[in-house]
Amino acid sequence: MRKINFSAGPSTLPLEILEQAQKELCDYQGRGYSIMEISHRTKVFEEVHFGAQEKAKKLYGLNDDYEVLFLQGGAS
Repeated sequence: MRKINFSAGPSTLPLEILEQAQKELCDYQGRGYSIMEISHRTKVFEEVHFGAQEKAKKLYGLNDDYEVLFLQGGAS
């Protein structure tokens, strides 16, 4: 039985999400390499990056007047 974490974060993820992430970490979309191994200069990275931007815009209901930025952040 999985334990459930109700703290502010990080929280428990559904097992299906973890299994998909595990699969993609070893073989991203059947390409034979990990998502963590792609160069930021490749077309694959661009697809991931721009796809994530578009999904974030859709999630938050943003039009093309807005840009989505992925920035480093942390508690320290």
